Amino acid sequence: MNGPQAHWLEDGRRLHLNHGPIDLIIEAFGDADECRAAYGQAVARFQTILPELVDELPELRRPASLRPRAFAGPTARRMEAVVVPLAKQFITPMAAVAGSVADEMLGAMLAGRRLDRAYVNNGGDSAIHLGSGQLMTFAIAGTGHGLADRITIPAEDGIRGVATSGWRGRSFSLGIADAVTVLARTGAEADAAATLIANAVDLSGHPAIERVPARALAPDSDLGDRLVTIAVGPLSPAEIATALDSGLAVADDFRRNGLIAAAALFLVGQSRVSGSMALVAPNKILGKEVAHA
Repeated sequence: MNGPQAHWLEDGRRLHLNHGPIDLIIEAFGDADECRAAYGQAVARFQTILPELVDELPELRRPASLRPRAFAGPTARRMEAVVVPLAKQFITPMAAVAGSVADEMLGAMLAGRRLDRAYVNNGGDSAIHLGSGQLMTFAIAGTGHGLADRITIPAEDGIRGVATSGWRGRSFSLGIADAVTVLARTGAEADAAATLIANAVDLSGHPAIERVPARALAPDSDLGDRLVTIAVGPLSPAEIATALDSGLAVADDFRRNGLIAAAALFLVGQSRVSGSMALVAPNKILGKEVAHA
């Protein structure tokens, strides 16, 4: 494995950081000197974040329980903290790894800095900073269902994390959602919740759904022998509605308990929204930047 890599994208505004499975796009807005310092702090923090996680990986792959475990690294501690309230269902801290890394990197950028806005996008799971009166627009995946494909987040909403999960994504899913996008207070909280909501969008035992043990695709997967979705065949409109409603029930429960702010669920031409999610058309984007979620 190569060591941590950092380079500017062609637009000269966004910094790309890569180390093994971690692939980040970061951008800061505000005073040029403050932004320059924030980028430097991000690069410095990135040097050790993956080795820290690798050191604790065996335990991070073990299921969470209602009794928190002690982890050494700040990113691992954050992962554990967000999955413990969800541990009545099967979940490991790895369900929050992408969002937790984004949170950690954003914290490094902001330390001692004054930025108007900033984001860290970790493969679609993002942590955001918004100063007073600021807003940011995100492109979300898995729509194509007659809804707009942008969400605008104002600072006053208190949302600082956006994450998307589903069987078509880069991580395994136990469910059949094309995509579930969650807005929450942190990237880690959004990531963990999106995972469980996407798992709940499901039709157990349906013959059109193809599944294999996670271990068959990735021997070291934290999901072990649990069946993950690799293909979804034709479903009736009623079946799609049933699967989405199952996921919506979980999203609504999370929202009532203050775990998320909102969620949008998508499956084969249908969608559900829990909470208030300002979906705006591309030609009505209020901010100049679009961070993909």
